[in-house]
Amino acid sequence: MIRIISLALLILTVAALFSCQDQSKVKNTQLTNPNDTPTEAYKRLFAAVKKKDVEAIKNEFSAKTKEFAKAVATRQNVPLEKVFSNGFTSSTFSDQLPEIRDERIKDDMGAIEVWNSGENRWEDLPFVRESDGWKLAIGELFSGTYKSPGKGKSVIDQEAINAMSGNKSVQNGQMPANLNNPPAANARPANK
Repeated sequence: MIRIISLALLILTVAALFSCQDQSKVKNTQLTNPNDTPTEAYKRLFAAVKKKDVEAIKNEFSAKTKEFAKAVATRQNVPLEKVFSNGFTSSTFSDQLPEIRDERIKDDMGAIEVWNSGENRWEDLPFVRESDGWKLAIGELFSGTYKSPGKGKSVIDQEAINAMSGNKSVQNGQMPANLNNPPAANARPANK
């Protein structure tokens, strides 16, 4: 009988320890800004690039992206600030905040499409949720740890066009060159 009671107390103690440990994990992984989104993160990044505020730009990068930037700066033998300057996306060269669409989130990975007026195409940007919010995930993309939350609208549109024209593959994310009338879905969005 004493063995059964001792065993029961041991099991209760272990269960209590695990429940305390689980609660501490929840506290450590709670977001400081649970209402943040990849769209809001891009808007902050765009504003920081326009202000040429390198510290604010860095704040919008994931930890892996910061590591990636250091490696790029070392490899190219340029100051780290220069690597950060455009926020790793040419869509920030636009004078005004570009059109943003198709926000997708799955678990801690996200993506948005941003209109890149310089290249006349939608740019699909990766984001990862860290404890202090959504961050641009270029480092995760290059390290292979980024898991896409799903195909973007531009890829889906391209695949539909390819299927209609008999071409079942998307070549490097580009529109088929043999179409006479490109779809309106991939044209520059109208200003609202």
